[in-house]
Amino acid sequence: MKPALLLSALLLATPALADWKPVEKVETYAISGQTVEALYVSIGEKGPVIGKDSAGNERRAIAHTFFKLTWQRDYRPQGGACVLKTARPKLIITYTLPKPAGKLAPAVQARWNAFADGLAAHEKVHGAGIVDMVDKIVAFSTGLTVADDPGCTKIRAELTQYLDQLSRAQRQASHDFDKVEFGQGGNLQKLIAAFLIGG
Repeated sequence: MKPALLLSALLLATPALADWKPVEKVETYAISGQTVEALYVSIGEKGPVIGKDSAGNERRAIAHTFFKLTWQRDYRPQGGACVLKTARPKLIITYTLPKPAGKLAPAVQARWNAFADGLAAHEKVHGAGIVDMVDKIVAFSTGLTVADDPGCTKIRAELTQYLDQLSRAQRQASHDFDKVEFGQGGNLQKLIAAFLIGG
């Protein structure tokens, strides 16, 4: 098969993965301060709340990635079975990042820009993991057939079970990524050190 024909065959083989796109939004929260130290303290005070610690105190993040996922699904009874003809996702990913409220001195602004770019890149990895999860759901869902299911109830249970597995795997991968990034020698640890200490 010629390369051009091979490419077209591959594109035809995976239409489900190509006909949707996520909506990505960036929201910011205002932080105050004129020095890198003051800005970092403000992040600790105003960052997005991601839960509570064992003592019941709020846990805050520097940045956060949140997503909302809804579906349009076309279930069709077919000869006693149920077929999921199409599954179209609507995925909205929202990145929450810090933004200084005031004008910064040029040297502080330069350090802030490098820090902010690194934070955004980190959160984009979380976003890519979410998109990958949705791609896997689309691939599994489209054309899914369950026998002896004229009311299309068994197929929903099977789909829910698969979605639960993928969701757990995505959360674990996200957690593992953060652990490495914030760990000894990790990218975010280095990013924070460069911001606070310089270099």
